[in-house]
Amino acid sequence: MAALMNVGVAGRTALRLGAAMATALLVGCASMPEEKAPPVITARYTAAPVQVDGVLDDAAWHQAVVYPLALSAADLAEGKALTESGEVRVAWDDQFIYVAVRFVDSDIVAEGEEDQLHHYRMGDVAEFFLKPADHTWYWEMYVTPAGRKTTLWFPGRGRLGLPSAETSPGGLRVAAQCQGTLNDWRDVDQSWTAEMALPVSDMVARGESFGVGSHWTMMLARYNYGRYLDWKELSMAPAISKTNYHLIEDYATIDFVK
Repeated sequence: MAALMNVGVAGRTALRLGAAMATALLVGCASMPEEKAPPVITARYTAAPVQVDGVLDDAAWHQAVVYPLALSAADLAEGKALTESGEVRVAWDDQFIYVAVRFVDSDIVAEGEEDQLHHYRMGDVAEFFLKPADHTWYWEMYVTPAGRKTTLWFPGRGRLGLPSAETSPGGLRVAAQCQGTLNDWRDVDQSWTAEMALPVSDMVARGESFGVGSHWTMMLARYNYGRYLDWKELSMAPAISKTNYHLIEDYATIDFVK
């Protein structure tokens, strides 16, 4: 009988331990942070091609979704605030993917005078990062307020900085307009606008698909220099976790709508 009682006590103890463990697991699961859905940027189809002149008066931009630029989560956590705002729109047709930007800018500066330079070291720049979601490679493309451009293509993030990435100009088209005086620190400027058009033929040269149902990610980044800023300001859409424009994991999925 004593043996049977001991077995019963042991069984009840095991049941209580099991219940406690199950409760702990449930509490632990409930307290785990939910995974955030990846950001999405909508690119709407345009029947009329965009005239790449930097003016932003095309029908495509009137119907496009407007996405504001923001600081990274890390910068916001440090108490920083965005000083000069910006916005981006994306559109597409059967020949191009188009990007338009409008940036508030009190001191417009662009000192690079040629294409295919590292313009982010020379003044204000809009950078368009574009990546096929199912491959390692991606593009980094610039437009400056002076209408200069650069196209870099990386086989993968592990090859950043190699000279081979700087020999891929492709067919990118750009144009910009300044609402102010370029490269004059003595006055106060208002803003600048720009358009970019990347040929679909460049995008699918390695077998990628394009258009409705295709899988691409992107980010629009800004370098903003100026007399009236405490330091150059780096902003982007979508907002990413840290101020590192090569965080491809944080890029937005492009929703091609037709």
